[in-house]
Amino acid sequence: MMTMNIAEAKSKLSELVARAEAGEEVVIARNGKAAVRLVAAEPKPRRRPQIGVWDHLNIDVPDRVFFEPDLELEALLDAPIDPTKR
Repeated sequence: MMTMNIAEAKSKLSELVARAEAGEEVVIARNGKAAVRLVAAEPKPRRRPQIGVWDHLNIDVPDRVFFEPDLELEALLDAPIDPTKR
């Protein structure tokens, strides 16, 4: 555990943060009394993507949007698009 006064900690903040990230506990004191303790933050657990998170919006997207050819795109490209062949 390392103890340092506020004035000195101000000038060496990046060093103190590096020490805390390395696992060392750093105490910053005011008038010789411990005021704060600097420790590394725990990383937040990664959230898994959730399926159906937009269900509450009650949006109904018809299957044809995903499975039928896009007529506008076919007209733009002047060629038929078959979604079953890639």
